[in-house]
Amino acid sequence: MRETETIWMNGEFVDWHDAKVHVGVHGLHYGTGVFEGIRCYETPDGPAVFRLREHLQRLENSARLLHMELPYQVEEIRTAMHELIGRNGLAECYVRPFAFYGYGELGVHTKGNPVEVVIMSWPWANYLGDENAQTGIRAKISSWERVGANVIPHVAKATGIYLNSMLAVHEAQAAGYDEAILLTAEGFIADGSGENIFVVKDGRIWTPPLSTSILPGITRDTVIQIAQDLGYVVEEANLIRSDLYLADEIFMTGTAAEVTPVRSVDDYDVGAGPVTLELQAAYLDTVRGRSERWGHWLDRVAVDKAAPAEA
Repeated sequence: MRETETIWMNGEFVDWHDAKVHVGVHGLHYGTGVFEGIRCYETPDGPAVFRLREHLQRLENSARLLHMELPYQVEEIRTAMHELIGRNGLAECYVRPFAFYGYGELGVHTKGNPVEVVIMSWPWANYLGDENAQTGIRAKISSWERVGANVIPHVAKATGIYLNSMLAVHEAQAAGYDEAILLTAEGFIADGSGENIFVVKDGRIWTPPLSTSILPGITRDTVIQIAQDLGYVVEEANLIRSDLYLADEIFMTGTAAEVTPVRSVDDYDVGAGPVTLELQAAYLDTVRGRSERWGHWLDRVAVDKAAPAEA
């Protein structure tokens, strides 16, 4: 992680190295926090945060599912985020707002623990690698199942849920792969450790439904809308692992991963195909403000003397 100058913490701007919490915070011990991953892109009209309001609405929804009352309104967090990006002077950055139960009592119950809110921003390239964004990643079906909907609310982007993802991606990378693909207990395709997944077959695009315990990804929704606008048929369906092995194309989506091709699954070769690359190009045109069609998704930020985006 590349350090920046400032972090917003509980209503104040503090130096990066002064953003500290007590080791007894509830969220550290029990994973009781919620967060968002958001990107700010350099556009012809200056820096702009992509689909910020949708991200902040999901943050609020996630908090509600954890019985967490945020001490700031969504609009206050949006304003703080704008100012933080401006203070750090980055034309492009990744933004991470998160809220967690803080220092108070240390039982499993959250009673007596205040809610703390923090926003970080820093430069971050494609999560799965810039080269992989062109050539595709190698993925492995994980032995770890995706956590079920009646175990933890999967529609919440909650910190504790990501233990499931950490185990899966650790297993995959230890075996020499780039990313994991998790199945449900019933054997249906769910998602990657931090991305939604799409399959292209015979010119149609398929993606697992929300009932497979996946996060309702904002990038997922974006790509579905862009694909439909380009004339593709996009359908939700329960998919099994052989659908991946026999796919014409596979790609993953996420704010950090953007649109990344999958070139193989369990050593079954797929490759980065034309549909994936067309959607990837259309997505990047959208987030970088080169497409008027989706301009309403961009939330402009005033940044003085912004540092240029990293290659």
